[in-house]
Amino acid sequence: MNNRQLRVFLCHSSKDKAAVRELYKKLRAEAWIDPWLDEEKLLPGQDWHIEIEKAVEVTDVVVVLLSNQSVSQEGYVQRELKMALDVADEKPEGAIFIVPLRLDDCPAPRRLRGWHYVDYFPADRKDWAVERLTASLKARAESLGLKDETTNPTNSISSEPSQAKSLTYETPVQEKKFVIETPKPAPISQISSKQKYTTDGFLVEILGGMEFMRVPAGNFLMGSDNGRDNEKPQHTLDIPYDYWMARFPVTNEQYNLYVKAKGIKHPVSDWEKKKDHPVVNVSWNDTNEYCQWLNQMQNAELKSQNLEIRLPSEAEWEKAARGTDGREYPWGNTFDKNKCNSEESGKGGTTSVGFYSPQGDSPYGCADMAGNVWEWTCSLYKPYPFDIKNMVTKASDNVRLSLRGGSWGEYGNYARVSLRDYYPPSFRRNYIGFRVVGSLPSG
Repeated sequence: MNNRQLRVFLCHSSKDKAAVRELYKKLRAEAWIDPWLDEEKLLPGQDWHIEIEKAVEVTDVVVVLLSNQSVSQEGYVQRELKMALDVADEKPEGAIFIVPLRLDDCPAPRRLRGWHYVDYFPADRKDWAVERLTASLKARAESLGLKDETTNPTNSISSEPSQAKSLTYETPVQEKKFVIETPKPAPISQISSKQKYTTDGFLVEILGGMEFMRVPAGNFLMGSDNGRDNEKPQHTLDIPYDYWMARFPVTNEQYNLYVKAKGIKHPVSDWEKKKDHPVVNVSWNDTNEYCQWLNQMQNAELKSQNLEIRLPSEAEWEKAARGTDGREYPWGNTFDKNKCNSEESGKGGTTSVGFYSPQGDSPYGCADMAGNVWEWTCSLYKPYPFDIKNMVTKASDNVRLSLRGGSWGEYGNYARVSLRDYYPPSFRRNYIGFRVVGSLPSG
C-alpha cells in the first residue's frame, strides 16, 4: 500500500474561478486528496504552461469543470483538456481518470461525451455532487493501492459510494467535550472595570485587552430552509446562558503577544503593516492553544467572574451574528457589498477589523461577522442540527470542524450567517482566522 495522497487536477476556465475555488476547498479538506489548482500551486516566476503540463502528466485524476462559458472559450479545450485526453489514452481501459463535472446546463465537448458526468448544480445538489465525485476518487485511489489516511491505516479506501460519508466524517477520538453548567456568570456590569459605549450605543466590556459584546440567554432561529442542505432545517434553538462574544476577530497585533510569549513565528509575514487586520494562516489547533494561553494570562480575573475564553460554538457564533429573527446577514436580509469585505468589495485581502462598522454590525454590536475571514468554531461539522455535545476542545485530524462567516475571497452568498463550511483541525489558509467567546467554564 502507498500512503501518498491522491493527486487531483482541476481543469477549468478562469471565468469559473469562484465555483472552482469552492470545489477545491471541499477536496482540500479531505486529508487523502491533494487537489491541484493553479492559483494555489503555481509559484511566482514559474512558467505556467510547463507546470500545468507536468501536473497533468503526474496526476491521478483530472476533474474537468464545464460551463457554458468554458466550453465555448477559445483555447480551453485545445490546451488543458487536450493534454488530459492525451494522457487518458495511455491509461488502462476502464480506469477512472477523467471525471467531467458540469457547473451549469452546458453541452459536453464532443470528446467528453463518452464519460459519465456529475452536475454541480442547482445549489441544493452541490453536497450530493461532491459525495458522488468523492466516491469516484475513492475508487480511483483504491485501484492505485493508495492508503486511506482518514481511517485505520491498515484499511484501504472503499470504492462503495454508500460509504463516502462515513469515510469523510469520522467520530472524533479522545476529544474533550463541554458540559454546560446551570449557574450563570456574573452580571455584565461586574465582568470588568473597563467599559465603553460604541457610537451606536452598545455597551462594550474590555477583558484582557479585547472588546466583548453581551449576548443574552434565550431562543433564536438557527439555520436556513433556503440555503444549502447542510444549513437545513431552520429551527428554534435555546442557548440557556448569557455569553460574551468578542466584538472583532483576533488581530495580528493581539496574536503577536502570544507569538512572543511562545517564541514562535508569526503566521502573517508582514503583520506589522497590518496590525489591526485579523490574524490568518491559523489552524484550529493553533486557535485552541491561543485560548489556553489567554486563559492562563487572565486566570485570576476570569476565575473571579466564572468565565473562560474559548472558541465559540456554531450556535453561539450564529446567534451573535444574526440575533433572534432569522435574518440572513448581520444587518438584514439583503446583501450589501458596502457592509462587508467579500469578493464584491474588490479588496483582494483582509481589511482592518471594524472597517465596516457600525453599518455591517450584528444586532448585538459584533463586527466583521460577514466576510473578511472565515472563523473557526469549537463545533464538529457533523452531525447537524447543532448539538451541544459536539462542542470539542480536542480533535484528531480525521474530523471536520465548522467555520462561519465567509471571507474576502468569496462572494456575498458565502457571507450569510447560516452558511457552514468545514476543514480539518490542522488546516491553515490566508482567509481563515478566528474570534473568541467568554462563557462558562467547561467541565
